[in-house]
Amino acid sequence: MGAQKSIHAGKAKIDVNVDFTHKLCASLMFPTLRSSGSPLSLIIGSLCIKHPNLFGGSEKLDVSWDKGLYDSNILVAYRRPRPEWLAQQSFVIQHSLSPEIGVHGIPIENFSRSASGGINLSRISAGLDLNEPPSSKWRNTTSIKFEHVRPLNDDGRSISRDYEGFPLTCSGNPHDSMVVLKQESRFAKADDHSFLQFNLQIEQGIPVFSKWLIFNRFKFAASKGMKLGPTFLLTSLTGGSIVGDMAPYQAFSIGGLGSVRGYGEGAVGSGRSCLVANSELKIPLNKMVEAAVFFDCGTDLGSGHLVPGIPSLRQGKPGSGIGLGYGLRFKSQCGHFQADYAINAFQQKTLYFSVSNLGS
Repeated sequence: MGAQKSIHAGKAKIDVNVDFTHKLCASLMFPTLRSSGSPLSLIIGSLCIKHPNLFGGSEKLDVSWDKGLYDSNILVAYRRPRPEWLAQQSFVIQHSLSPEIGVHGIPIENFSRSASGGINLSRISAGLDLNEPPSSKWRNTTSIKFEHVRPLNDDGRSISRDYEGFPLTCSGNPHDSMVVLKQESRFAKADDHSFLQFNLQIEQGIPVFSKWLIFNRFKFAASKGMKLGPTFLLTSLTGGSIVGDMAPYQAFSIGGLGSVRGYGEGAVGSGRSCLVANSELKIPLNKMVEAAVFFDCGTDLGSGHLVPGIPSLRQGKPGSGIGLGYGLRFKSQCGHFQADYAINAFQQKTLYFSVSNLGS
């Protein structure tokens, strides 16, 4: 049950999307994280305010707020007009709050689900994004941002160690600070029978002060899709690694929907490095419904013991895993619905549901 509304106030546009979702529905699809007596905890939705001409010179202001049952994100972006042949500048301020399930979540039921470890991350960032003009099939984005990360318990209090006394930050303090220079390059090529996509992200921590994090982190994602008669085969490979200073929350988590299905979020492992491969064959049943069979696998490349506090090893995560199964894809004007039935290496079965492009 929910409501959507668009309001025009002068030149500004306000989009409101509120979903009054009962916790019972979430408890059937997601692991229990924590309880709250506040009625606001039962509401999920989003609020978006857009102004196309803030100061009369085509300056754009976007303000968005997204709230889930256990997480929230506030984003403010200000864009100045520039010629198309110059990089487009965006000044961005963001604050997010979310449970740290991927690294500190506790795997249960033969690793098919992940329960909360009672650790949440509050992130505040501010900086500049530069979107370079597209060149043929490549797009490049450069950003430099200040980030402030603070671990919190379920009561909202700052903590620097987990329930076993291991540190949650790199500095050992209740928070970490860093300046991050990020370069992202995207390649996309498509025709009527196939597509190819590649994404590369490189992050460099700049030591402005002695206790600020110094690291280099890279991540890549490549995907290929092609028609095989009436069917469509989709394959993807994702990986990454980090060297230098590292906090546990920076580890690569493996497992869950979008990674290795059949496992809970991060239940395969979390390490300094990772490699995940996915393959899926889609079989059209009619114009609106597709069947799919899939196979996922992932590994931390033996790097779980290199994460500070070794959370993956302490929680007994295997470090590698496979998942296979089948599912249905349903496309309609209301949105895209997906259901997947997966089984992991421990013969544990999991059913996933997801909805996208709702109301588009």
